[in-house]
Amino acid sequence: MATLKEEAQAYEPPQTMNIAALDKIPVELELQTGEGKDKEGQVFKYKYVEIEGKQYRVPGTVLGGIKAVLKKMPHIKYVTVDKDGEGMGTRYHVMPYVEAEVEEIK
Repeated sequence: MATLKEEAQAYEPPQTMNIAALDKIPVELELQTGEGKDKEGQVFKYKYVEIEGKQYRVPGTVLGGIKAVLKKMPHIKYVTVDKDGEGMGTRYHVMPYVEAEVEEIK
């Protein structure tokens, strides 16, 4: 059994990360709904996916971007999300995920 000190040092508070933190995102992930509170204490709902026990928030604009990609490429299995800015000024760019071929430099 661990000591209080060991548990405290290993403790990481639960947090929801952003979907843009992932390199590639499978489009078949199950979308879930969570609840949080803003700075004023107002309750709000958000969408998220869970990967390896971690939650990643999925903004509505990302869902719209995935929809647009799927319209042009209905068989795509992965997308990637790029994030610019912070807070209310954040912009998301959704693109199809393509494995890059790396050539060895000679």
